[in-house]
Amino acid sequence: MTTQYKTELHVHTRYSKDSYQCFILLLAMCKLRGISTLVITDHDEVKGALRYRKGFRKHGVEIIPGEEVFTAEGEIIGVNLKKRIEPGLSPEETIIRIKAQGGLVIVPHPYDEMRYKTVLSEDAISRCRKDIDFMEVHNGRNRHPSFDAKQKKLADRYGIKEIIGSDAHTFFELGRNYIITERPIRGRLKAEDLQNISCVTGDYLPFAISCTRAAKALKMIMRGDFHGLFRAVYKKIKGRN
Repeated sequence: MTTQYKTELHVHTRYSKDSYQCFILLLAMCKLRGISTLVITDHDEVKGALRYRKGFRKHGVEIIPGEEVFTAEGEIIGVNLKKRIEPGLSPEETIIRIKAQGGLVIVPHPYDEMRYKTVLSEDAISRCRKDIDFMEVHNGRNRHPSFDAKQKKLADRYGIKEIIGSDAHTFFELGRNYIITERPIRGRLKAEDLQNISCVTGDYLPFAISCTRAAKALKMIMRGDFHGLFRAVYKKIKGRN
């Protein structure tokens, strides 16, 4: 019987602005769900992935460091990073900096009506398509199957290879969206590792979104950013009216 290895891409930790996933919870869920490799891509930060790597290896779980970078035109994921890439740069400059570290470029959730402010613009996708390695055609936090279908159309339109992303911000989201390979992924994530794979996908969990909002609000309070909290609440209320 062929051994199968589970790799979960696009995972957040407490080093993201909207997550409280800590070392112990992440490791426990990886062992419980049989995840052998975790690709951590915190928002605008790579520190957590680098710090967790050694400890996870002691327990047989590999960490691939990455970052979900908020560019001037939406989010781009860089994988195999050694240092943080600053947010706010153009998509082109962000990709140059990812490639300079020997990284892979992944476009997360390229179509999501609920996260339109963070979605990479189609114009940027078109301009950068030759330098984009993969595009998510399923994201664990997509709230409707139609989003997946439209993401696949985008990947097909620009000839970009397909991948799925977990986007887990909470421990109970782990082990629901992952890829299966016949060989373990160790050290670095290579493009060839993502060929001839199987994918396991799950629907999004509404409660996870509530947890993310609560984590973001609590972190604002803890750092004294009451203006930012008020602004976020005001926008939410205004959007409902």
